[in-house]
Amino acid sequence: MKKTLLATAIAGALGVSAAAQAATVYDQDGTRLDLYGRIALGVQGGGQDEAIVVDGVQVGQRKTSGSEFVDVLSRFGLRGSQQLSSDLTAFGNFELRPQLDEVNDDSPTVRNSYLGLRSNTFGTVQAGNFDNFYLNTVAAPFDVYIDQGLELKGGGFQGRGDSLGYISPNLEGFQVYLMAKHYSGNGAEVGSEGSNSSKINTAGGAVYEVDALRLALGYSQDRTGTTDEASGENVYGGSASYEFMPGFSGRLAYEYQDDREDKIGVGMTYAINEWSFNLDYYRIESQGDLKAAQQERGDSTSRNAWAAGAYYAVSSNFDLFAEVYEADQDTIIDGDTSLGDVGDNLRDVRDNVYWLVGARYHF
Repeated sequence: MKKTLLATAIAGALGVSAAAQAATVYDQDGTRLDLYGRIALGVQGGGQDEAIVVDGVQVGQRKTSGSEFVDVLSRFGLRGSQQLSSDLTAFGNFELRPQLDEVNDDSPTVRNSYLGLRSNTFGTVQAGNFDNFYLNTVAAPFDVYIDQGLELKGGGFQGRGDSLGYISPNLEGFQVYLMAKHYSGNGAEVGSEGSNSSKINTAGGAVYEVDALRLALGYSQDRTGTTDEASGENVYGGSASYEFMPGFSGRLAYEYQDDREDKIGVGMTYAINEWSFNLDYYRIESQGDLKAAQQERGDSTSRNAWAAGAYYAVSSNFDLFAEVYEADQDTIIDGDTSLGDVGDNLRDVRDNVYWLVGARYHF
């Protein structure tokens, strides 16, 4: 099978340095332990200021869009595996995301930490903290940006914690992903609706890859464990990607959630020598209850989001990057704030273009 668009798209996001291998700490008698990670720092600016909300009503904004020196999703991880038989492997993964740009008293964030069993015949079962499988299926071709730029539902959407997943064997390019995330109700106020029962959020999808073509369909439930419906209806999506020629690939996606948003995305990745480039555009239309609420406030019910990135591999382990992104998302500002006294009227303030430049070292 030829290299597909998915591999090309990921290379576009990580730069050519993504080819750098993890450091093997131990490898003997079928047991292996790898150390991996990246150190990434940059300068960012623009984007949307943070909303100030009182009693569920936005009454102003807190400035967050000024330029700032930041950690850009650095991470450190350990990946281990043990060959139990010719067809069965036990594995585990442990990953931390620290904040490296300044002295920080907060503990690092634990993410992508799980264990499981992998069989070439029966597939893979894993449990713990990992990305929503909707990312692995539908959103994967568009998940090419280091920071912001993915408008489809990502790995953190109803994922990363208390989850059980199954991945089927790859059958001539066809593969199925299924997962369930558990909400126990623990921590909710005693006697409240969410304290008496647990809930399960499921997600899944299928991927078919042949030569340079990749097709995917998937869904994800969108509710928490504290109410019956909580966040809303199921998310459904599909994507297609194709590598037209070595180094140049295109992608197309559709995502729908009743009472939320209807999204169409199109994008491309181009790589040549040490350079790679990403460009994506989304047309997003509000639906149902969300649309009605926006119309009542006089907000726009559609938006045009876009993102672009350029990456240069200095070496196999070190790269430079620059990204820009605009969500085209309106922000409601109360007229009594410093933006102007207009009585009970509301004003819309469009977010600025978000930008990020920096460098990363991979190991």
